[in-house]
Amino acid sequence: MSITETLFSLADPEYRSFQAPLIPNLTADAFIGVRTPALKAYAKEILGSDEANRFMQDLPHRYFDENQLHAFLIAFSRDHDAVMQELERFLPYVDNWATCDQLRPVTFKKHTDSLIADIRRWLASPHEYTVRFGIGMLMTHYLDAAFQPEYVDLVAGIAREEYYINMMRAWYFATALAKQYDAIIPIISEKRLDKWTHNKAIQKARESRRVSDAQKEQLSALRIP
Repeated sequence: MSITETLFSLADPEYRSFQAPLIPNLTADAFIGVRTPALKAYAKEILGSDEANRFMQDLPHRYFDENQLHAFLIAFSRDHDAVMQELERFLPYVDNWATCDQLRPVTFKKHTDSLIADIRRWLASPHEYTVRFGIGMLMTHYLDAAFQPEYVDLVAGIAREEYYINMMRAWYFATALAKQYDAIIPIISEKRLDKWTHNKAIQKARESRRVSDAQKEQLSALRIP
């Protein structure tokens, strides 16, 4: 049985019907309907196999679930050099927010010093979801011990019209406000972001339990009418 045939054998029709409307830029027939835990388990089962390697070479994939499986195969690999090579091939084919956001390589935690150069390159990509991926990696790995104010400027300086880029920018700043409030509030106070991202970041921050009531009041007063 091929990988795609196995995915169909794992399909849940009810989940497929639930899932498709959540990713409106893909047509309904792009979904097989495999639940995420099953995809992750299958990725771990075939990781490193010749079959999996052939599957990863065969791009583009037809189905959303195939792209999800591909993302998990990259994410679970412990070979950082291989992960970086596979990312360069796969990122241009990522076509939706879910695959982008679930692509979280485990090797990145140990390579934050070198990874920032790749993130800068991803942020400059013409491809919408490569930029979103780069922002997501800054949010995941550079808002705690590896935080540097210059990394915030990278996200603030992105001037793109794509919805899924700016939604990730808003998510980044909301998370940054929760973790590095004093460093981030000047960007909000000075209104350095476009209006939509500015207000969406404030909305998300005010929904966070990690932001204090006093901070939420300050943020509320900074909304742009």
